[in-house]
Amino acid sequence: MRGITDVPSSVDDLTRRQRLVLVFLAGITSVVLVYTGVYYWGMAVLEGRPRTPFQALNTVIETLTTTGFGADSPWQSPWMNLLVAAMQVTGVAMGFVTLRVLVIPLFERTPIHLDDRLTPKDDHVVVAEYRRDTGVLLDELEELGVDYVLVESDVEEAKQLSDDGYQVIDGDPADRADLERASIRKASVLITDAGEETASVVLTALELNEALRVVSFTPSTRRKAALAEVGVDRSVAPHALIGERLAAKATTPVVAPGDVGGDEVVVREILVRRDSELHGVRVGSSPLARHPELTLVAGWFDGDLRVPPSPDDRLTSNTVLVVAGPERVVEEAASEAAGVRRPRARDHSRVVVAGLGEGGRAAVATLGDAAVTTVDPVEAADPDVVGDATEPETLEAAGIQDASALVVTVDDDATALLTVALARSMSDDVEILARVTDHEKTSAAFRAGADYALSVQRVSARLVAAEVHGERVMDPVNQIRLVRAAADPFVGQRVGDAGDPDEDWTVVGVARNGDVLTGDDTVVEATDEVFVAGSDRAIQRFEKRTD
Repeated sequence: MRGITDVPSSVDDLTRRQRLVLVFLAGITSVVLVYTGVYYWGMAVLEGRPRTPFQALNTVIETLTTTGFGADSPWQSPWMNLLVAAMQVTGVAMGFVTLRVLVIPLFERTPIHLDDRLTPKDDHVVVAEYRRDTGVLLDELEELGVDYVLVESDVEEAKQLSDDGYQVIDGDPADRADLERASIRKASVLITDAGEETASVVLTALELNEALRVVSFTPSTRRKAALAEVGVDRSVAPHALIGERLAAKATTPVVAPGDVGGDEVVVREILVRRDSELHGVRVGSSPLARHPELTLVAGWFDGDLRVPPSPDDRLTSNTVLVVAGPERVVEEAASEAAGVRRPRARDHSRVVVAGLGEGGRAAVATLGDAAVTTVDPVEAADPDVVGDATEPETLEAAGIQDASALVVTVDDDATALLTVALARSMSDDVEILARVTDHEKTSAAFRAGADYALSVQRVSARLVAAEVHGERVMDPVNQIRLVRAAADPFVGQRVGDAGDPDEDWTVVGVARNGDVLTGDDTVVEATDEVFVAGSDRAIQRFEKRTD
C-alpha cells in the first residue's frame, strides 16, 4: 500500500497538466538565469559598472515583472538598452502565459456553488425539473415577476442556466436536502415535470411543506388519478391540452348574425400576424378596443380563451381577437388593420384530425357533434383513414377538399409542417390549426399555411404562469355566442358599462328603430333590444337569470 497516494512516484505518473506546469516553471527559471548572466557580463564589460550576481538577478526580476529598474538606469551602451527592452517584452509575454497556464485553470477548477447565486426566497415557486424548454418557462415567470428556483439534475445544464442569469441550482428534486436548498419550506407552489420520478418528488416536497400547491406535467391523462392520490392538485397532459384547445378553436363560431333593419351584428375573429401594426400593442391601446362601434368580446392568447381580454394583455403573433359589431364596421376595421387577417366565416361541421395520439384523441372528444374524419399511419390507433398525412392520397381520402377545418396533431414538427403545407396546397378554404412542439416552429407553421398554431412549450409555460400568477383563464372548450334579449335588465345603463366581466359576458349593442347602435356611450332604453356576447356557459347563465 502506498503511503501518500496523491504524490506521484515518478515523472511517468504525472498528469499532462502537472508536466505542463513543470515545463513552464523550468522555462521561466532558465530565462531568468540566462538574462542574469548576460546582464552581469554587460554591466561589467559594456557599461563599466560591475554588479554582483545577486544585484544582476534583482535587476532582471524587476525588469521582467515591470516593477522598475533599480538604480542602474539609464544605460549608455545600445546593446544594454536592447537587452533591457528584450527583458521587458519577455516579462509581458510571461505574464500572459502565467495567466493561461496557472491562474485561469486554477479558477476553472474552483467548485461553483450555485446556491450562492440565489436571492432570498419566500412565497416562491419551486420548479422540480422541466423538460419542455426551461428557458421559455423561466422567461415567462420572470416577465410576470414571479420568484422561483429551478432544481435541475443535469449539472452542466444548471450551470449554463445560472450563468444566463436564471435562479437555478443543481440537484436531485427527489432528495430532501436538495429541496431544502431550494427553500421548499417557504415555497407556495411546486411545479414538477420529473417523469417517472414525479410521485417521489411530490411526496418528498409535501413532507417538508404540506401547504404546497402542486402542479404536475404528465405524458398521459391516464395518470391523473394516480397523481391526485400522491397530492398533485392539478396534473396536465400538454399534448391532450393542445388537442382540446385546437378543437375548441375549430368549433368556436366566428359569425353570429342578428339582423336588424338590413344591418347585421356579427361576431368575428381577427388574427394578429407577426408583421401586424397591432403586434406588441396592449389590448386597451389597440384601435379595435378604442373603436366607438366595436366591442372586444374575447381573445385567444396562446390557446387561452379570455372573455373579455384584459386591457393590459399584450397582442402577440397568433393572438386571435373576437370582435363584435355591425358587419360593415367589423369588415372596415379588419381591412384597415394592416397585417391582420380575418379567418373565413365558417361553421365547422366537417373536421379532419391528422394524428391520433394523446392530442388527437382529445381533439376528437372535444369536437363533439361535428363530423370528424381521423387520419393516422398506425392501424392500431383505429383511424378512419390509415395513411401518412404528408401524402396527397391520404388527405384526399379524408376529404380535405370538403372539410371546413384540419386539426394537425401529428408526432413531430417536421411532419406537422409538411402536413400543413400539403393541406394548404390542396385547399384554400380549409382552416388549418396545428400543434408544434418547439415554440420557434410556430412562425414556420404560419409560413407553411396554418391559420392558427400552438406550441407545447409556450402553452405549457403560459399555463404554469397562469396557475402561479392567479390569472383567470377560461375553460378551453367554451364557445362564443351572440344572443338578442329584452332591454329590461339594462335600462338606463351605458352599453360600455352594461356587461358583467365576472360572468364572462358583455353587452355589444342595442337594436333601436331598425338601427344597430354599438357605441359605448349609448344609453339603453326600455324599447330597445340588447345584443349580448359571451361564452356558451355564460350566455346560458344569462338567459336563465333574465328569464
